[in-house]
Amino acid sequence: MKTGLQLNLTQNLAMTPQLQQAIRFLQLSSLDLLQEIQQSLYNNPLLELEEETENLDILEQKSTNESIDVSTEDLTISDWEEKIPEELPLDIKWDDIYEPTNYKTAENTDFSGDEELDRTTDSLKNHLIWQLHLAPFSKIEFLIGEHIIDSIDENGMLAVAAEDIQVLLGGTTKLEDVHAVLYQIQQFDPPGVGARTLSESLLIQLNQLSENTEYLNEARLLVSDYINLLGENSHQRLQKITGYTAAVINAAVFLIRTLSPHPGDRWNNEPIGYIAPDARVHKSNGFWHVLLNEDITPKLKINEQYASLVRRGDSSQENDFIKSHLQEARWLIRSIENRNETLLRVASCIIKQQQEFFEQGPIGMKPMILADIAEELELHESTISRVTTQKYIDTPLGIFELKYFFSSHVKTSHGEEFSSTAIRAILKRIVSTEDPVCPLSDSKLTFLLTGMGIQIARRTVSKYRESAGIATSNKRKCIQALCDKK
Repeated sequence: MKTGLQLNLTQNLAMTPQLQQAIRFLQLSSLDLLQEIQQSLYNNPLLELEEETENLDILEQKSTNESIDVSTEDLTISDWEEKIPEELPLDIKWDDIYEPTNYKTAENTDFSGDEELDRTTDSLKNHLIWQLHLAPFSKIEFLIGEHIIDSIDENGMLAVAAEDIQVLLGGTTKLEDVHAVLYQIQQFDPPGVGARTLSESLLIQLNQLSENTEYLNEARLLVSDYINLLGENSHQRLQKITGYTAAVINAAVFLIRTLSPHPGDRWNNEPIGYIAPDARVHKSNGFWHVLLNEDITPKLKINEQYASLVRRGDSSQENDFIKSHLQEARWLIRSIENRNETLLRVASCIIKQQQEFFEQGPIGMKPMILADIAEELELHESTISRVTTQKYIDTPLGIFELKYFFSSHVKTSHGEEFSSTAIRAILKRIVSTEDPVCPLSDSKLTFLLTGMGIQIARRTVSKYRESAGIATSNKRKCIQALCDKK
């Protein structure tokens, strides 16, 4: 083979570190951005908060004033000499001459607050162990109970069989003893804990209800023998098999729905997600305006004292360290400014398009997609998607994610487009004014929407009704019948 030179032309998109950082900051939520800023403050000595410098100036001015006040006191050298002897006797203590300053020592300091901070949150396992200690168990039964509780998963269900627990205990324990202790643990709080199947968990919860509870026996039968048909929602087959009427089946199902399929759900210590709005909307002089929430984004600046140490032509390690961190600080500040600027532009454009929403509520929502905002602002759709993800805006109607204002549309008989969010609001309004004795079916709801000029299929109405959290007409009728009985 002969060696030779060949010229090829290719196009590659090279993303600089600055561009990568700017794109990543766009999709960060306000809390994630705050953590990123805090981490940068720890790692980069050339970054500082503007608030800290202002506070330092105030402290310096305050300390100067205090020093001036102290200097004006009538303290002379002779006064100090009278208070401080030149030499103390050997058999005397310092505290006998000077009264100790009333500082907090380890003896009188209350660390109860620290203990509260260090104390771990309660869990389902700890809650069950606490009840196990209160139960009148023997040592062997207590040991069995510990193994059973260790085998209960986060949902409150027993993940292993009783035979496996017996094997773990060495085989010396009788299987009857394991079942007896398991039965006692199943009476612990929360109701239904320690069950091996969903049917058993629901049955345990039903057995803990009062015997005067309506439709309790019917619910027990459905849960114990026909749990699969309940999952399939086959009410007609249940009527044929059990002989119950439709009203009894619906009432029993309504009672079952009040139970918890996962008893350990409320004991799952998942972190609470807090929402900090990135922007706020207010009306002034008849127009809606958007302002960024500056409280959640601290203002950064470059430490001029460190920046002045940079020397041109100096290739020392210290100078390179300062120059690299100075450049990173500038990139970070610029990326945050770009993020805030883009967020304000996108939020302002969304509010401009959805002014009827703020005047009329969800019924006034207009159909809008990402391409509409991208076209008006001359940005890419991916940029709009990043800006609106996990970004929240505080409005007079509540706090909404920016993506909430984007929705699909349905055409009307006049050739216009209607937002799916507005249709859900209309469905809620219609259902709230319906006759509770004779609720409207999906077909009737479709007929009413068609009369308003909204061309929509019945299956689409069913989908919007379910997404709006509205039950079917049969369930609404059953719920109303139970309320009338009570």
